[in-house]
Amino acid sequence: MQTLSVARLFEDQRQELQLESLTESLASSREITVSDIHRPGMALMGFVENFLPERIQILAQTELTYLATLSPEQVRDAVDRLFQFSMPLIVVCKGLEVPKVLIERANERQVPVLRTTQSTTPFIHLLTSYLDHMFAPQTTVHGSLVDVYGTGLLFTGSSAIGKSETALDLVERGHRLVADDVVTITRRHGDVLIGTGNQLLRHHMEIRGLGIIDVQSIFGIRSIRLQKRVEVEVNLAEWSASEDYERVGLDEHKSSILGVEIPMVQVPITPGKNITVIGEVIALNYLVKVYGGYSPAERLNQHLIELMKRKSAARAWVREDTE
Repeated sequence: MQTLSVARLFEDQRQELQLESLTESLASSREITVSDIHRPGMALMGFVENFLPERIQILAQTELTYLATLSPEQVRDAVDRLFQFSMPLIVVCKGLEVPKVLIERANERQVPVLRTTQSTTPFIHLLTSYLDHMFAPQTTVHGSLVDVYGTGLLFTGSSAIGKSETALDLVERGHRLVADDVVTITRRHGDVLIGTGNQLLRHHMEIRGLGIIDVQSIFGIRSIRLQKRVEVEVNLAEWSASEDYERVGLDEHKSSILGVEIPMVQVPITPGKNITVIGEVIALNYLVKVYGGYSPAERLNQHLIELMKRKSAARAWVREDTE
């Protein structure tokens, strides 16, 4: 299970979320494990049946206004009901003051309390976006990711098949490199796959016989991207006479990455074959299907079927025409 410490969250988002610590330490007895948040208003009132302690707890004006209506003894009881659970973090919004007993209990139970000056709803949106990113499923793929006409093409294949050379040729033709050799792919909401490069090797390529090159330095800032949606996998494979390759394009093959299916095109490698142009056509063909709303292969197949029907009808008419 992936976890996130409160200290890491505070370090990453201190400025963007305008956070300050109200407790003695950021060490928590329970680390953050989910991206959802919870408002503990009902628990403070005494109903704890549906309380979700594994989530980050948000205290805002509604909860604190309620506590302000209680006597000191009632506030202590309400806070004790909350702290009977092990929670990873409590965040107070709008820069509001909190009862001293809540801070005391938080220090005793090792539950960090942070405060932000931001309003509740915008803060929740920003925090949830950060947590979604941190907890998003992730994997690494050996290949090259290039933005070709706005389409993210992931070139895969065996070592030395020509992935980097194809990516370099595409960059030379004006397209944009995202990552080479190691592509980190993250699954976002809506089954979106986002590919990025390795932090250390980003925008560097290894070309056999030449060595390491810096794509940005050679081709300029317009030749690179920090990240791109992975939309089509282009699998480069050595040509084999025994292999039955797709000739028409009616049967679309799929590749699964992190449980998300994307189109996969297998391109056999033969001497003299222009893989770069084929890559551009794959990108354009994908755009035609997505934005044009039709498949060229299916349209041609339908046209041929209609043509054969017309020819069959014409032959039948000729046979019956005895005049």
